[in-house]
Amino acid sequence: MNIQKELEQLSTSKTGLRFNDVDVMPETIYAIMINEVVPSCIEDDFYGRLNAAYMTTTIPLFRKAGIEASSVQDILNSGIYITNAVKTPKTEYAVSKESIEESLPYLERELALFPNVKVIMLMGDVAKKAFNMISKKATKKNAVPSVSTYKLRNTEILYNGIRILPSYIMTGQNILIEKSKFEMASEDIATMYRLITE
Repeated sequence: MNIQKELEQLSTSKTGLRFNDVDVMPETIYAIMINEVVPSCIEDDFYGRLNAAYMTTTIPLFRKAGIEASSVQDILNSGIYITNAVKTPKTEYAVSKESIEESLPYLERELALFPNVKVIMLMGDVAKKAFNMISKKATKKNAVPSVSTYKLRNTEILYNGIRILPSYIMTGQNILIEKSKFEMASEDIATMYRLITE
């Protein structure tokens, strides 16, 4: 299944939305990692060109977690799908609530494509907000408590039987500079991998 083709079926007239142009066998995916926002250059996204900017931080995180990965295909082959919560590039420093809301139907549909998901990782506050908007619509309450990620990391959060793991943003050069967040994000990825392989 091509994710981009699936999500374009929902898109009526909105332009500028970016979906992952990748072929995936949905039944082979056991974890979804939701990053914050698509990059300004489409080639820098996870499924963009070889050595895409987003992968320059993602691969080191996976390796630190003890998962041998050299490409996004290796990550997919491990049963892990990566996407972005916001499907349009940032126009300001912060991601607006409107941008999150505009992308929400597509993220919701995208998550529903994968029938065997055991874990959803929320990589950063924007991903956490987007996921809470989805859960609030369905259950009238947030799936993830509104407290700092640091305090939530070892809390078992379940949503419809799926383990939710809040973590830190995995893209951008800051993650490589902020050693403690890099360590914690890689530990969270290791936890996710253990949950889908045990």
